[in-house]
Amino acid sequence: MKDNQQPDFSLIIASAVHDMKNSLGMLLHSVDSMCDELPEEWKQKPNVATVQYEAERVNSYLVQLLGLYRLQNKLLTLHIDEYYLDDLLDEQAAHYTQMLHGKNVSLNISVDKNLSWFFDREIILGVLNNALNNASRYTKSEIEINAKIENDFLLIEIHDDGKGYPEDLLAAPPGEILNDINFNTGSTSLGIYFAAMVTKLHTQGEHHGHIKLSNGGRFGGGVFSIYLP
Repeated sequence: MKDNQQPDFSLIIASAVHDMKNSLGMLLHSVDSMCDELPEEWKQKPNVATVQYEAERVNSYLVQLLGLYRLQNKLLTLHIDEYYLDDLLDEQAAHYTQMLHGKNVSLNISVDKNLSWFFDREIILGVLNNALNNASRYTKSEIEINAKIENDFLLIEIHDDGKGYPEDLLAAPPGEILNDINFNTGSTSLGIYFAAMVTKLHTQGEHHGHIKLSNGGRFGGGVFSIYLP
């Protein structure tokens, strides 16, 4: 670097986020291991679920920030392969079982038999992880993930029995949702924006992946839908 050249601050932030994500990943693994060793009555204490939830939430934010940095700088490439949805969703469910158990929330999965699809596994897991994290925050007692084929798209839906999405969030196009951030609400909607941007990278002919937010669904709460061509 020349003496008069300013450092690329965005690159510095991205490097720091990458290191923090790796450290937090090790912390999450340690927390999960410690929780497995707790007596059953301790596992159900609210503080245990809170630690797991907040750690997962921070990790999800770091993944999104790093992904958006790579996307903006054209460094994000897809690694498409075929995956079976029952295996993928069972893996996600197992990751959240202990935390949801501590919050007295049930998680059910419904997948069409032998359903498989082509997509980037890490990107879609990041989207699912954020959606499940949000659902676990706002639901009362039930979450369901279902996967099926609809109009030549793979459709993955996360239903909860919370209050549903606010009207202003439903009215805003997901790809423009960061244009009007209100920090007073406690949410920047970064996860929704991230999901909209990275699912759009999945294309098949003229079709693009996308997400949809709605209310009602199976339990009368929020429904987060992922469409992949």
